[in-house]
Amino acid sequence: MPFRYRFNRGILTIDETKGKVFVGKGGDSLDRAFEAASTKYFPANGEIPDPLLFTAPQYNTWIELIYNQNEKDILSYADAILGNEYPAGVMMIDDNWQRSYGDWRFRTDRFKDPKAMIRSLHDSGFKVMMWVSPFVTADTENFRYLAAEGMLHLDPSRTQEILWANTRNKAAIIRWWNGASAMLDLSNPRAYAWIESELDFLVEEYGVDGFKFDAGDMRFYDRSSIISFDEESIPNDHTQYFAKLGLRYPLNEYRASWKMAGLPLAQRLRDKAPEWSDLQALIPGIIAQGLMGYAYTCPDMIGGGEYQSFLALESIDQELVVRSAQVHALMPMMQFSVAPWRVLSPENNAICRDMANLHAEFGDEILELAQRSSITGEPIVKPMSWFWPDVGYERIHDQFILGDDLLVAPVVENGARSRSVSFPEGIWIGDDGSKVEGPAVIDIKVPLERLPHYRLQGIRELGM
Repeated sequence: MPFRYRFNRGILTIDETKGKVFVGKGGDSLDRAFEAASTKYFPANGEIPDPLLFTAPQYNTWIELIYNQNEKDILSYADAILGNEYPAGVMMIDDNWQRSYGDWRFRTDRFKDPKAMIRSLHDSGFKVMMWVSPFVTADTENFRYLAAEGMLHLDPSRTQEILWANTRNKAAIIRWWNGASAMLDLSNPRAYAWIESELDFLVEEYGVDGFKFDAGDMRFYDRSSIISFDEESIPNDHTQYFAKLGLRYPLNEYRASWKMAGLPLAQRLRDKAPEWSDLQALIPGIIAQGLMGYAYTCPDMIGGGEYQSFLALESIDQELVVRSAQVHALMPMMQFSVAPWRVLSPENNAICRDMANLHAEFGDEILELAQRSSITGEPIVKPMSWFWPDVGYERIHDQFILGDDLLVAPVVENGARSRSVSFPEGIWIGDDGSKVEGPAVIDIKVPLERLPHYRLQGIRELGM
């Protein structure tokens, strides 16, 4: 890491720096400070990721298919989405569609005609993303080629003396969540060009629309464990090299990134467990990510991304899944993976379907906000203190402002059927037709099917 930081009792401490830390002041409010930092260090470039990421839900095949990604079940998943009256959107085909890590071709035992599959998904209104990572399965044909050509990170010993080895280059083997693999060295321009050509082939040959770029975390690039083509690169640089790949493909998604704020990359929060504490972290996480300059954000998978938690239907917390869908619904992006119609009661599935359609109804507005962010750099989701500073709203972690004038107050407490909502100054018209004059703090009723949201009427006077 370039630095370590701690925040305790109002004191920000930064140490163990690997680069220069800049200290400065830009205005006397959060929005002015953000504008100053964004303009100087991570200006928006005028482009956004693929519009469908904002205007419709995303559907990731991970929870439903796990490591058995296959043509038949992917098409069945798409049919079930439409059959249950969810809107079509982005279809993310997750890990294990490929022959091996680093061999980015469809498995022939699971995909009889991938080109026809993608054409069918397109005809149904979906765009298609494929999961990829920087890892390379050892002892495969592609591994031997990439090792011989010097495109993999090397073990610290650099060379090997093994009879019949096809190269003296000794590739580093990295432990990650799926085992142990070699890893592309994207500080080498040849390796970068190679992976681009592999991905471009999928686009041109099969009609793939984009990619979910998984892993790339700096922890995989420990300088004590690997040697790189560019030996001056630090772990964060390698995360940045991987993130830059996505700029070539407007339909993209990342979990790990570095110095890519202001650029057209879809950035989701790190993996969340199916726990209420993780649900409560979604709003603060999205706000923090936006303030770092990553406006195009997604709050992980609805209900969490741990597939083991959805194997036993009787143990699923249905209320958590429903409230999770509500938190997602009016954020820049929302992503399903577990099929609500499979794991929920018909009544709870209907609520999730309504949230998916609510997101689609707001799609054009969210897209317009994304397009504005591409010019101004400002977050799409903002903390209340962005507009109303110095009144204590920075302590509110379960409400947010979408754009300029939509206050969203989901329920994130287990079993809650009411909650307190803080209304800033102005007249607020609720989703239930209620009218509230702020500033005020009001307790409202929130049955399971309700996502409270309020529109500010008239023109806000911000004194600008």
